[in-house]
Amino acid sequence: MRIDLHTHSTASDGTDTPAELVRNAAAAGLDVVALTDHDGVGGHAEAIAALPAGLTLVTGAELSCRLPGPGGFSVHMLAYLFDPLEPDLARERDLVRDDRVPRARAMVTKLNELGVPVTWERVAQIAGDGAVGRPHVATAMVELGVVPSVSDAFTSEWLAGDGRAFVEKHELDPFDAIRLVKAAGGVTVLAHPLALKRGNCVSESAIAELASAGLDGIEVDHMDHDAPTRARLRGLAADLSLLTTGSSDYHGSRKTCSLGEFTTDPEIYGEITRRATGAFPVPGAGG
Repeated sequence: MRIDLHTHSTASDGTDTPAELVRNAAAAGLDVVALTDHDGVGGHAEAIAALPAGLTLVTGAELSCRLPGPGGFSVHMLAYLFDPLEPDLARERDLVRDDRVPRARAMVTKLNELGVPVTWERVAQIAGDGAVGRPHVATAMVELGVVPSVSDAFTSEWLAGDGRAFVEKHELDPFDAIRLVKAAGGVTVLAHPLALKRGNCVSESAIAELASAGLDGIEVDHMDHDAPTRARLRGLAADLSLLTTGSSDYHGSRKTCSLGEFTTDPEIYGEITRRATGAFPVPGAGG
């Protein structure tokens, strides 16, 4: 089985519609794909309706979190197979999503002050019905020739966490995220924890604290982790009895990674589905 547990559609900041994403996943030879748009579940229904025979969909989301305390920074929590109607988790997702528009507007203002003629109208047009975020702002910057690629906008010069145009948004405490996802019957995996080029990395001590709070796993095989980093994380996961996943973090044409670039071991996938009680994987019926 080929299993990719981290992808994005136009419901957040990907370029494939949910229907296109599942069709492309099947064409890429995947057996299982997880749709994990940022802080929302708006793409699930379309993906399910279009799901090809032979492909199974894992419903999920990538939750925006911030480590607490002085010097805390943003981290991402992958949540799988939770009940999307559970009110407490749904409320927190809405708070994060509602803060995205004023945050993106503020980033546009900062860029304008730095001499970059990005407009909010263009950023909103790029985002469409998706959850507006930094990749949409970065795409507008690419169009203007300010940076050569979306990833080049995520630096201290521009949109990284310490960047000149960065603006914070409402984010969950990751310990609260674990509690809320668990209460909704879901499973939690810390996304790309040692992606150095994204900015701050999650310390091993913080990962251990999250594991003690009920974290199920960590994303190990990811395009932003080199081989030594993946080996380090695998050893840490073994020490902390955490599951290890692999995935593409696919965003369509917005990033260079391809569907199935990294995959999750079928036994790990089986354990994730065993632990989940809020929702169940959806087998394709040839939609």
